Amino acid sequence: MEICPVCGLPKDMCVCGAISKTSQKIKVFTRKVSFKKVVTVISGLDPKANDVKALLKTLKTSIACGGTYKDNEIELQGDHVEKVKEILMKNGFDASSFE
Repeated sequence: MEICPVCGLPKDMCVCGAISKTSQKIKVFTRKVSFKKVVTVISGLDPKANDVKALLKTLKTSIACGGTYKDNEIELQGDHVEKVKEILMKNGFDASSFE
């Protein structure tokens, strides 16, 4: 049986991931980029505590848009602030963690 080095619980009972999701301060906002296009930006995610690539894939398929992860920020094409917040809450992030 493997034991988590952070919390000391067995791996199947580890709560480190859930705690880290509720303690993060996530910013979801829009930014204008070239040619007057709008992108939704998600910043403040801890890449060590979250699988950012899997989260990006979930967001892109749920919203049906393109996106990328660069400079510790997820960028999604279009204005999807409310949808992103709903999807993040379904994936275990706390509503109080949004700024």
